[in-house]
Amino acid sequence: MNADDRARIAAFGIDLPDLWERIENSERKAMLRLVIDKVILDQRRAKGMVWIRIIWQTGAATEHWVMRRTQSYAEAAHADVLEQRIRELNAAGMMDAEVATALNTEGLRNSLDGLFDHNTVHLLRQRWNIPTVKINGVEHNPPRWPDGSYSIQGAATALGVTEQTVFKWLKRGKLQGRQLKKGQPWQVDLTLQQIKALTAPNYSMTPSRKAAS
Repeated sequence: MNADDRARIAAFGIDLPDLWERIENSERKAMLRLVIDKVILDQRRAKGMVWIRIIWQTGAATEHWVMRRTQSYAEAAHADVLEQRIRELNAAGMMDAEVATALNTEGLRNSLDGLFDHNTVHLLRQRWNIPTVKINGVEHNPPRWPDGSYSIQGAATALGVTEQTVFKWLKRGKLQGRQLKKGQPWQVDLTLQQIKALTAPNYSMTPSRKAAS
């Protein structure tokens, strides 16, 4: 880099970010060489981290740590932080999708420095033996829940209709039910009177292949 180049850089010195965007890569490297003598990298000093030592042209040196991408959470520098946070959010009753949203909002990233989704959270829960917050755990829905309400499957059996019909009746208000939150199984309230009324001849079965949640 000649004197004219140095003068041009000095002239733009008040707006270095703008200058950096406008010049070529070869010029950027030349600029860095003006201030940096040597850069030393070490990926073995700490799990999932890169240690960087910059030796400046003045002879001074500075050290920095940068988190690196890893294929495995066993090598991720923030694995312990992630596990603790997922445990906390899970204990608060959050579903996997909600946990993923919370982690992303808090600025945490997956091992590849990307955003979390519910599948990643699900796999991490399995890795760290964190139980699901679903009321049926990992088991199939029982006919009835401990509070006496029915599952979609249980209500369909009790009423002699398909699961899709139960969904339709919930939507139309013929049945009352609830989900603790999106992703949780349905809990359908049924009394003997309702069962008798809804199994009367005027209610017919509607075939469907839709799976119950």
